Amino acid sequence: AHYRVPPELIAAFIDVESRWNPRAVSAKGAMGLMQLMPATAKRFGAIEPLDVEQNIAAGTRYVTALMWEFHGDLRLVTAAYYAGDRWIAERKLNYNNPDVVAYVEAVRLRYTMRKRASTGMQRR
Repeated sequence: AHYRVPPELIAAFIDVESRWNPRAVSAKGAMGLMQLMPATAKRFGAIEPLDVEQNIAAGTRYVTALMWEFHGDLRLVTAAYYAGDRWIAERKLNYNNPDVVAYVEAVRLRYTMRKRASTGMQRR
């Protein structure tokens, strides 16, 4: 809420990135729930990237920065989270990488599901 990023979006990233495993480490070195690369973790304030609170806070700050950079376009934000903001900024989703396309769709589906679930719970 502090960063004005929907918690359902952050949860969707975590769903797809680590499946909620706080000790997840990818083959490329991404760490924690939000699978932050070491440089990204450091850049956004996670001194201990496997610390759950630091990881989520740094990941949320990164998503916030991407939201600003891509003017809230969630497709670009999601693609940049996965592939890197420089690459996406240059291509504006004119990419042929099926991994990026699949990732954007996976996060979108999880986000939509979580939004519906939270809206349904609020109506009760």
